[in-house]
Amino acid sequence: MSDKLINDIRLLSAKYPKKESALIPALMLAQKSNFNNLTQDALLQVADLVGVTPSRAFGVASYYSMFNIGKKVGKYHLQVDTNIPATLMGAKKIYSYLEEKLGISKGETTRDGMFTLSSVEDLASCGTTPVIQVNDVYYESMTHEKVDILIDSLKEGIMPPKEVTYNWGTKCDVLLKRRGIKNSTSIKVYKKNGGYQALAKALKMKPEEIIEEVKESEIGGRGGAGFPTGLKWGFVPKTSPKPVYLICNADEGEPGTFKDREIMEYDPHLLIEGIAISAYAIGSKFAFIYIRGEFEWIAGILEKAISEARADKQLKDLEIVVHRGAGSYVCGEETALIESLEGKRGFPRMKPPFPAIEGLYGCPTVVNNVETLSVIPFIIEKGAGEFKKIGTADGFGMKLFGISGAVNKPGVYECPMGIPFAELIEFAGGFKGKIKGVIVGGLSTPILTAEDLMKGNGLKMNGKSCRNYGTALGSGGIMVIGEEFSIPEIALRTMEFYHHESCGQCTPCRLGSGMLLKILKKIVDGHGEKGDIDNALWFCNNIRGNTLCPTGEAYAYPIKMMILKFRNEFEQLININ
Repeated sequence: MSDKLINDIRLLSAKYPKKESALIPALMLAQKSNFNNLTQDALLQVADLVGVTPSRAFGVASYYSMFNIGKKVGKYHLQVDTNIPATLMGAKKIYSYLEEKLGISKGETTRDGMFTLSSVEDLASCGTTPVIQVNDVYYESMTHEKVDILIDSLKEGIMPPKEVTYNWGTKCDVLLKRRGIKNSTSIKVYKKNGGYQALAKALKMKPEEIIEEVKESEIGGRGGAGFPTGLKWGFVPKTSPKPVYLICNADEGEPGTFKDREIMEYDPHLLIEGIAISAYAIGSKFAFIYIRGEFEWIAGILEKAISEARADKQLKDLEIVVHRGAGSYVCGEETALIESLEGKRGFPRMKPPFPAIEGLYGCPTVVNNVETLSVIPFIIEKGAGEFKKIGTADGFGMKLFGISGAVNKPGVYECPMGIPFAELIEFAGGFKGKIKGVIVGGLSTPILTAEDLMKGNGLKMNGKSCRNYGTALGSGGIMVIGEEFSIPEIALRTMEFYHHESCGQCTPCRLGSGMLLKILKKIVDGHGEKGDIDNALWFCNNIRGNTLCPTGEAYAYPIKMMILKFRNEFEQLININ
């Protein structure tokens, strides 16, 4: 490694309370410096610089999907998202076109070493898919014509500028308040439009008063689980001699979910202000933003905003470090995220102890989602009462919904909790053609049929109504499935994702995901036998509730409901005589 790279890694390590936490981002730096390839020599040097054993460094590098260790990739690594939202919006056609144009198949590199082609899991670009990630740059809303322009430009050694139009809208004017304003990422624009007033107010309050205000608001976490935010903060010990840490979960790896990037990419100071208020409330002097590794450009936006906030004396007693992950869905679970932040494989921990008591480095830790933290300034500035005027008693406040698939305007929309599903879809331009089903809360929530949506008084987008309809609000990632799609194929692609992302720590998830994948592939490939459908249901029933973390639940129940609600489609693929 060059002297500059060694110095950069040393500077990076110095940002952390324990330098081994720099292992993953340091390995990323080493890989990027060598044309997107991580060599064994570089791995050993990084291990020495951050103070971990070579075996630990290798174990980490071999765990995360973004590391290219033991496999050489070309100058331009073209990675096409082929997950469910991408499938619904034409990514397979783009992938096939790339194979034909480049003359290579999945995982192969062109003879001249210019291009390597891969299919990858969700890139949080669900509203602007098909997306091709070229090294660290996203090219979104791709067409055959755009692919031609991209490849021709890359052959000339030029990375073309990103050009993409996002669909978005707001009925609340809070989380997307500055979304359409020019230079919205700058602190000058943020303050001109009311930014950091909530922090100024918070610093005049006692920490316990802030926690009580958040409790009074009854805001549930916006990451998917919906746990009451104020209650979580209240679990932090008041007399512990250990430092308290705040972690912002910006991993955003749930297929169908792409809301958090709208805040970070266009209004980063809103998140930073929320972090500053929250850290003050729980007594934290050190906060992390754990962002998915693919969001390199967004990490840069956040780091610039943090520098602006510090220069403006908004972060007087608070350090904030932006920490890039390296590709692991399981790291969306808070204890796996903590393990990853400590420079380890992202293996979920047994609970108890809970993070509020023993989290990062064995210290009290609070983990909150980007959207959750970004709502805090509104609650503090306007008060819990004003927050509760938005939404209903079954779910207060505003919510970001990411809508992809068969709608005319796929994108991110800010609406009151409890908005009727039908009204939300109209906000996104209405359905595109006839629909077969809808997944309303991210891929880990059960599917609804078109007929389900017609029942009762209509689905409303809050936890209670979703439960009444047999599904869950989750992260609010809505995927609309057109009638032309096969549900068995959707189920198979779902299991390919979860089997790939299983950390392998517990047997029901590790082996169960593999068996479900094998059965579904057998059925979709036309080799299914009588009993295969019931065997798949048996695995779903026995995986569910028997895994260390929610990953098993995330696929077992949704797959079960796909089979039960569309069993005829599975049976049609099997000769049951």
